[in-house]
Amino acid sequence: MLRRLPFLAVLLLAVFCLKSQAQGIEVVTEDSSYSYLRDGKVTGPGSRLVEETLNGAGLTDYHVALYPWARAYDIALLEPNVLIYPIVRTPDREAHFKWVGEMARVTSLFYKLREQTGITVQSLEDAKRYSVGVVRDDSRQTYLQQQGFTRMVVSANNMGNFHKLLNGQVQLVAMPERDARLICADANIAFSDLEAVYSLDGMATSLYMAFSLSTPDDTVTKASAAFDQLKASGLVARRMNEEH
Repeated sequence: MLRRLPFLAVLLLAVFCLKSQAQGIEVVTEDSSYSYLRDGKVTGPGSRLVEETLNGAGLTDYHVALYPWARAYDIALLEPNVLIYPIVRTPDREAHFKWVGEMARVTSLFYKLREQTGITVQSLEDAKRYSVGVVRDDSRQTYLQQQGFTRMVVSANNMGNFHKLLNGQVQLVAMPERDARLICADANIAFSDLEAVYSLDGMATSLYMAFSLSTPDDTVTKASAAFDQLKASGLVARRMNEEH
């Protein structure tokens, strides 16, 4: 009996591995200008690019779901066979995911309500004087914490963060112009009601799609190859520049 245990252990491990490889891919994202819910379906330029990547790789067994960012991040961090997008690639995150490809480069700006004439920001030090809205576990929250910001108000998602600006609960929010325009449209607010007061050039970032660490390497390799083909064809740039 004792001599059969190693064989059983190997057999169980093999079964686990096969099950992991056969499992469909859970694709997770947040509400943004690249991914959003329309008519009950997650869509948007980033979502279409992810689907084209997976289909091109022959990885057709997947499900796309929209979550608050912190929840999506935790799922991708802790569970197998998960693809998350768009995720900022930072040194702190580098070892926690298997990275597929760069979707786009973005720069965030501090926005205030144009009617708030008493707010002046000419440097990061100036911005520290004001309350700043951030999304929980977002790369901007991490960056601003590292820069010594202490007056941050945390929201679960971008829309909640934006409503805090409209309601006067925060004085500044940080987001790319593309996101600011879309979120204004969704909230029926004129984009001209916002004013960009400072560009966060120090945190110009790249958006990626990435797999959880326990995702099989073969899956990641197939997705990476398909993404590289799409990028070489120019489709990645065209898709990520789409408005809707």
